[in-house]
Amino acid sequence: MIMKTYSLKKEEVERSWFLLDVSDRVLGRVATKIADRIRGKDKPTYTPHTDGGDYVIVINAEKIKVTGTKYTDKKYYRHSLYPGGLKSQSFKELSEKNPERIIEEAVKGMLPKNKLGKSMIKKLKVFKGSQHDHESQQPTEWNPI
Repeated sequence: MIMKTYSLKKEEVERSWFLLDVSDRVLGRVATKIADRIRGKDKPTYTPHTDGGDYVIVINAEKIKVTGTKYTDKKYYRHSLYPGGLKSQSFKELSEKNPERIIEEAVKGMLPKNKLGKSMIKKLKVFKGSQHDHESQQPTEWNPI
C-alpha cells in the first residue's frame, strides 16, 4: 500500500470569511486562534509552504483585555531608521489611539517571518467598533473560545 502526502496548491485553496468579536477576550489567546485560522492550520489540507487560510474580520478591537500588569507595563516599539528614532508606546496609550494595531501586531508575530507571512497578514481585517465594511462577503460568526 502506497501512502502519499497531500500538498495543497494555491489554485485549490477555498477561502471563507469569519467574523470575530473580541470584546472582553484575552489578547494572546485570541491572537493564536486568529493566526491559526489565517494560516490554515485548522484545515486538514494544511501545507506549511502554501497560504491556505481564511479571512478573519475582527470587531470591537478597543475592548480587548490583557492579564496582569500588561495594561500599563507592555510596550510597543517602532523605529524610524534614523539615529535616535526609537519610539515607544504603552498598551494603554496604544489602546486609546490605535487599538487595531494591538491585534495586528500580536497576530503578525505568530506568522512566518517571510513573504508568505506578509501575504497572510493581509487576510486580517481589524476594526475599532462593531461596524465593518465587509458585509458583502457574508462572514460567518466565529467563536473560537
